Amino acid sequence: MAIHGGASCRLAAVCLLLLELALQGGAGAAEPLVPAMFVFGDSIVDVGNNNFIEKCDVDCKAYYPHYGVDYLDHAPTGRFSNGYNLADKLAQELGFAESPPPFLSLSNASQWMSTGINFASGGSGLLPKTGNGPVVCKQVLSMADQVGNFTNLARLWASGDNRSADLLSKSLFFITTGSNDLFEYIDIGPQTNDTELLQSLVASYAAYLRDLYGVGARKFSVVSTSLVGCCPSQRFIAHNLQDPKATDKYGCLAAPNNLSSQLYPMFATMLEDISGELPGMNYSLVDSIKMVESVLEKPSTPSFNFTVLDTACCGEGQFGASGCNFSAPLCPSRSNHLFWDNYHPTEAVSQIAAKIIFGGNGTFVHPVNVQQLVASAASRP
Repeated sequence: MAIHGGASCRLAAVCLLLLELALQGGAGAAEPLVPAMFVFGDSIVDVGNNNFIEKCDVDCKAYYPHYGVDYLDHAPTGRFSNGYNLADKLAQELGFAESPPPFLSLSNASQWMSTGINFASGGSGLLPKTGNGPVVCKQVLSMADQVGNFTNLARLWASGDNRSADLLSKSLFFITTGSNDLFEYIDIGPQTNDTELLQSLVASYAAYLRDLYGVGARKFSVVSTSLVGCCPSQRFIAHNLQDPKATDKYGCLAAPNNLSSQLYPMFATMLEDISGELPGMNYSLVDSIKMVESVLEKPSTPSFNFTVLDTACCGEGQFGASGCNFSAPLCPSRSNHLFWDNYHPTEAVSQIAAKIIFGGNGTFVHPVNVQQLVASAASRP
């Protein structure tokens, strides 16, 4: 892939050097660094909640046989990955075996509050309607549902356990959401007002953070939306539009990438403002766009070697964009593919991202990384 201009070459070289340093650290903690980890968001971190939603469309359940091919029992688990996903990999950096269990799998979820629960739901977004329409998943747990489920449990737990406030203040709240809002806006529409959409996403995010803070959350790891137009499904759209303006310099669909690029600084400002407003709130924000750009501009380093950047490992048709279904072919080497299926990264990518989120410097995570975040003194409610 061509590098555009000398300044871009120098920037890419610096970013990759810093990425290399991040990957060399953080081999995982011997003991968990936090009492509990709570996960919120979409399919990047869903570990099976959608499997328990009867009305959720089968394509939003990571149901097909190739999912989980590299997981412990080589079978689908509800993760949209060939193996572990980003929630699992960050949990391992913190010293856990994998992500906490999916909320909907638990018969008595309050018993798990002391170690963590995963509330994420594939297809969901910041807006309640995202993923819940007839065109996409039909029914998912929106961010409003996820946060509501947690806050209800937190209040119930606090009523019967005087340790709850201290444990929650020391726990990590890991959130990655917003991509599906952009997908639906671009792919389904109506595309009415970009600014209005972005402002509504930021306002919704701030409201959810305040709700979590209100029941004791203090340490937040937030992953920004990435170059979502680069996943195989969106590359397919860009390629078939046959409009040079529809494609960016990476061969990706420009429209969602442009929206995501506008959203990152808005998230950054919101987090800075809200942390100043809420005493004791601390956060780490991941610049996913810059991370992905670094890999796209130099996909081969001593730490990783991605030889396939545009096509799904599991998928049919051009770019593998038709999805990882029963008849889809499976690539022989997942570790050299950027994408597992038509929307999601491989386990190899999730591992790299988790190490940067946990131990990276100020190039990709701001104002601190997760290792620094969880080490900071907790402020109790």
